[in-house]
Amino acid sequence: MHDTLQRFLFEDAAIRGDLAHLDATWQAVLERHDYPEPVRNLLGEMMVASVLLSATLKLKGRLIMQIQGEGPVSLMVVECTSDRTLRGLAHADDSLTHGDLPSLVGKGRLAITLEPQEGLERYQSIVELTGHTLADALEHYLDSSEQLETRLWLSVDAQRAGGLLIQKLPQEGTEKDEDAWNRIEKLSATIQPAELLGLPAREIIHRLYHEEDVRVFETEPVCFRCTCSRDRVANMLRTLGSEEVRSIIQDEGSVRVACEFCNHKYEFDAVDSAQLFATDIAHEAPTSRH
Repeated sequence: MHDTLQRFLFEDAAIRGDLAHLDATWQAVLERHDYPEPVRNLLGEMMVASVLLSATLKLKGRLIMQIQGEGPVSLMVVECTSDRTLRGLAHADDSLTHGDLPSLVGKGRLAITLEPQEGLERYQSIVELTGHTLADALEHYLDSSEQLETRLWLSVDAQRAGGLLIQKLPQEGTEKDEDAWNRIEKLSATIQPAELLGLPAREIIHRLYHEEDVRVFETEPVCFRCTCSRDRVANMLRTLGSEEVRSIIQDEGSVRVACEFCNHKYEFDAVDSAQLFATDIAHEAPTSRH
């Protein structure tokens, strides 16, 4: 049950469900950053929510969830790939001790970006943050941008993060069970935070929906993975230009870059710089004839 996504479907009801649980993945983020508790909890909710939302999409690529605000939390970003790999970061006031979503973010907006693989068109949807919790804001987003009735329950502590999503699917023809959504929503709302964090997904499904006809799919693993690399940092330095990079090395001795997601540090000295721009120098060098 440690780091998993569990998908399930209500037979003859056009309703899907997803349960996500993060353990080592969540700890990998916390080991790299020391966030105040309210910031930590909001980031953990975003990470769980991004896994749950990614499961609702037929997408090979990345889902990027981003919050920007004018309050103590100015930025939060979580990336989840279709392979269920995660990374996330937050920019916030280190002195925060408490606060709900409006007091943490202030006037803010929620952006969800889908980046398909193989060069397909990128899609982004942006809405104003509404509600007192991230679950409120995401339900509003899905209702306004996707026109899909969705409910979310999210829970986080210093060790684990968990979440439950149910979503009403488009229905062709007459609904076989007209009370299904109302009934399953009420059953789902009985979930307790401690259950989301401490119980295996299949036990939660059984406890909540043992009188329903539920199809449970294979469990999918989730893990932390950062996509930064020395090559990506090198490409970024090339965009600065050789003069700028050499100037930094002259003043500082080397160029040091830290990835904000995983806190991995990359360093480039004068020799590295020469190799970075060796191709450019070769192209600029005059040729001579003999």
